[in-house]
Amino acid sequence: MTRPTTLTARQRLVMTFTFFSMFFGAGNLIFPPFVGAQAGSAAVPAAVGFIVSAVGLPILGVLAVTFSGGFDALARRVSPGFSLLLGLAIILTIGPCFAIPRTATTSFEMMVAPFVTGGSGPHWIAQLVYSLVFFALSFLFAQHPEKLSKVLGRFMGPLLLVLIAVLFVACLVHGVGTAAEPMGDYSSNQLARGFLDGYQTMDLLAALYFGIVISANIRAQQVDDERRVQLETAYAGLGTGALLVLIYGALSYVGVVSGAIRSIAPSSDTGATVLTNLTSSVFGTAGTAFLGAVFVIACLNVCTGLICTCATYFHEKFPTVGGRMVSYRAWQVLFTVFSFVVSNAGLSLIIKVSVPVLSALYPIAIVLVLLALTHRAIGSRLPRVYFWTVLLVGAVAFAGCISSLVAVFGGSLPWLDAALALLPLQEQQLGWIVPAALGIVCGVVDSLVRRR
Repeated sequence: MTRPTTLTARQRLVMTFTFFSMFFGAGNLIFPPFVGAQAGSAAVPAAVGFIVSAVGLPILGVLAVTFSGGFDALARRVSPGFSLLLGLAIILTIGPCFAIPRTATTSFEMMVAPFVTGGSGPHWIAQLVYSLVFFALSFLFAQHPEKLSKVLGRFMGPLLLVLIAVLFVACLVHGVGTAAEPMGDYSSNQLARGFLDGYQTMDLLAALYFGIVISANIRAQQVDDERRVQLETAYAGLGTGALLVLIYGALSYVGVVSGAIRSIAPSSDTGATVLTNLTSSVFGTAGTAFLGAVFVIACLNVCTGLICTCATYFHEKFPTVGGRMVSYRAWQVLFTVFSFVVSNAGLSLIIKVSVPVLSALYPIAIVLVLLALTHRAIGSRLPRVYFWTVLLVGAVAFAGCISSLVAVFGGSLPWLDAALALLPLQEQQLGWIVPAALGIVCGVVDSLVRRR
């Protein structure tokens, strides 16, 4: 009997760095420092919570998709309609509604905003001009994304790692002094708040599509045995997870040091502000400019890849609209223009609006992943567990999303807030846990009744 092909140590390392480069973008660089700056002296529990949701959940998501044969196959266990609906919601979230505009606003905040003076007028004009040039270049590069990735894929990952190492070493040399007191959302329950802010990376949602890509890359290395493919994917995932834990821990410490140097306003500042405060204080203007240039290149690379991903997805799912053919280029134009408009809303507003949406999608994704990982023991024998669990969790998550969105724009729905307040753990925005447990019970009962 021929022994299944395995990857060499070097190939596994390459897979790990490939995996890492798929996950780590500019957003992953700004959120951990923001957590550290807000949590201050309570940064350790905040960072632990952040790492659990920003590292642990995405890696589990990749494994779940790999074991299930792809995201569509996993989501169809609930229903075919749900598979399409959730797929659209995820693509739009990691695409034109939030993630793509965030690449432009984040790079602007890092590269241009520190050097713009004269009030809100010049700042707004500079952002408009910058985002116009940024998306024009992204659209141009998206015509041939394979050429861009061959160049940037080799250098951007190592360059970002070197940058993080430089920042971390500089912070070690500088020292914390007296860490700031926890502020804003991190005034209490730092562990739960860090867990919720880990949603901002959107990596769990992206992981639902990344798992099958990593598996395909492993198969391309002449690994044919399916069990071996799953094991190699697990090795790459664990290696990536370990790397991300180290990086997020270092960046959280960077945020603590930055917060001790200069206080921030949690309601209006972002992780970009935290990093800019640090580099301007430690390295001066040249350091801020260098950091901004790295962000621009990284964001341009991510933006190009996301535009390609979204346009390809919609072109495959909706080749015709209203009886007329819609080309890949047409979808590409639509997403680029839409993202340009959204990006000029500003980074803080984009993040504020994205939080309720992510808070709705993440619980659904979490229970879907956990059910997939326990499929052999539960789902395969009691298939209705998928439907009932996702239904109840989705109902609570959607209601919470509506309530939070209304609050973001200055309104309130007292009757809805009162109903949600009845759920255990709702104060920590984890009110979906009890409905998830109830959904499992309903699914078990429904499956047994149908079986009889």
